[in-house]
Amino acid sequence: MDFEISEGRRMLADSLGRFLSDQYGITHRNKMAYEAPFHDPSKWNDLAELGVLYALAPEDRGGFGGTGFDVVTVFEQLGRALCPEPILPQLLAARLLLAAQADLEPLLSGGTRYGVAMGEVDAPYALDGITTEAVKSGASWQITGRKSVVYGAQAANTLLVAARHAGGLGVFRVASDDARITPYGMIDGGGAGEVFLDHSPATLTLDTADTALQDALDWGALALSAEAVGAMDTANALLIDYLKTRKQFGRPIGTFQALQHRAVDLAIEIEQARSITILAASRMGTGLQSRTVSMAKNLIGRTAKLVAEDSIQMQGGIAMTWEYPASHYAKRLIMIDHQLGDTDTHLERVMAGLQSTP
Repeated sequence: MDFEISEGRRMLADSLGRFLSDQYGITHRNKMAYEAPFHDPSKWNDLAELGVLYALAPEDRGGFGGTGFDVVTVFEQLGRALCPEPILPQLLAARLLLAAQADLEPLLSGGTRYGVAMGEVDAPYALDGITTEAVKSGASWQITGRKSVVYGAQAANTLLVAARHAGGLGVFRVASDDARITPYGMIDGGGAGEVFLDHSPATLTLDTADTALQDALDWGALALSAEAVGAMDTANALLIDYLKTRKQFGRPIGTFQALQHRAVDLAIEIEQARSITILAASRMGTGLQSRTVSMAKNLIGRTAKLVAEDSIQMQGGIAMTWEYPASHYAKRLIMIDHQLGDTDTHLERVMAGLQSTP
């Protein structure tokens, strides 16, 4: 496998990393991530002008990327800065719109912000548990149901809703003004919303959407894995800096062998997480996509929890304070495990796949 990053992706990572470093200092990030609308609309426009969203789509559909490695490049940088902008729902929407052969330009230019409503209260991860119903009335459709923890719903002007109809599971386009959205900030920053649909007018986008929805979930899980790798890198850098500067008994605590061993163990775990994320990126679009993404998300969930807990324990009380960035990285790392399928969910998917293999 070629582990060298291409020149184009290196330029994208450098320009996005510089932008986030300049514009999303931790103080500004925390202010925007925890206060409505839980992101910075002006910075969203700047990100769109930077062309970040175009990295989510292939060239023949108007973008300049669209591969697993392009997605990893973008989300790793977002993770380093704990960026709260709703890029993840745009990736999910892009995959669904690609499957529907729909126009991607409004999404890629940032002019249309999508929220993708899949999960429900009793079916947070499983597509077969979706109960939201779409009914055709004449030439139009109406949708009724509730969608839970819809990422980016607080900032979306268009929703893509997974709903059942007489022919199976479809995807419908709903204007945000035609749904009742209860927005809120998540515990680790960034926004989401509960979406209530009561005979809401909708447009059928994908008739039979099971495969496309699972594909979107796979790409979302890959993006979250890459975001976690970026966040773990920064959390580990904060820890190493602390171990080098904090002194006890007249010398830096990083010189104590017990802490050195723990820090080395964490670095090894992070490299393993990075490796499986690269493997998952290489298998997007192949028959091993879902299985490898689940393997990655499972390992990422376990490693992220370890990094969050160990970095707080080794840095002590300061890592529990609002003012110190480590606490926010720890929250984000813990929460990533619960987005688009937690550790147990993805382990069950891998096991089910192995059992069904002849």
